Amino acid sequence: MIPIIVVAALAIFALFTQASVFALGRRFPPQGKRIAVMGATLNVVELGPREAAGPPVLLLHGASCNLEAMKKPLGELLAERHRVILIDRPGHGWSVRERERDSTPDVHARMIEEALRQLDAGPVIVVAHSAAGALGARLALDYPKRVAGLVMLAPVTHPWYGGVGFINTAVTTPIVGPLLAYTMTLPLGLLLAERSARGVFLPQAMPENFVSDTAALLLLRPREFLANARDLVTLKQAVEEQAPRYGEIKAPVTIISGDVDKTVSTVIHSRLFAGAVGNAKLIVLPNMGHMIQNAVPALVVAEVEAMVMRIGPRTAAAAR
Repeated sequence: MIPIIVVAALAIFALFTQASVFALGRRFPPQGKRIAVMGATLNVVELGPREAAGPPVLLLHGASCNLEAMKKPLGELLAERHRVILIDRPGHGWSVRERERDSTPDVHARMIEEALRQLDAGPVIVVAHSAAGALGARLALDYPKRVAGLVMLAPVTHPWYGGVGFINTAVTTPIVGPLLAYTMTLPLGLLLAERSARGVFLPQAMPENFVSDTAALLLLRPREFLANARDLVTLKQAVEEQAPRYGEIKAPVTIISGDVDKTVSTVIHSRLFAGAVGNAKLIVLPNMGHMIQNAVPALVVAEVEAMVMRIGPRTAAAAR
């Protein structure tokens, strides 16, 4: 009797999940354009004047979100003076990757560099938050002519102590993982989304309507949830492998982090990265948590402007 009840419950959750996926797609439709690259189709939004002076600014969001998390606080401000390119990282938002196992910064860097070539972007200033810090660093390592400068916001750059959470480990387990993703994670996620997001902002307050304004609920769709979990589970080994190369980065680097960030340790990541990169400026803000772009967007914009002045117009055509 119990197995029949369990099967029936899972079937109900599966139907609820599929209906919710459809509803979320209607509520948060894709913005921008689709660019096909090897192994993925990337969703890209461009803001600001295409022929603006200086290099374009590429905004890369962290884990468990999409490009809207960078568009609201930073993209629209930067677009007043710069060409701004926002990309849903492969597997996130409305970007679809063909293979779930294509989850590491080196693969994502190759995909994004291909998209930038199709956009005729030239060298860009990369602004990367949280888990995308590893991706920004990888772009600078593997495609140095593409990266004119690197602005890292509470970045992940080095291996850390501990794991990435039970649910991410569970959903990347064969058989069990997809079963959870296509039945349980979406209904549970709807109940926990607000509280989980609020915790990432501490000690700062989460902006009103943040979850809806950034289409954060798209994460709960099984495809994206599995991709996000795979990214996180493979990230630790990826940064362990690329960290010894950080001394090769020649582009100017600015790192902005908070001294009470409980999500990504400033000591383990930002301070070590600043010490490894020869051309780095480290800003550690007192009583500041993880969501730098929301808490101090004016400071981030000012540091991007300072980098534009620092690198000068000579980079504008270097990679064309």
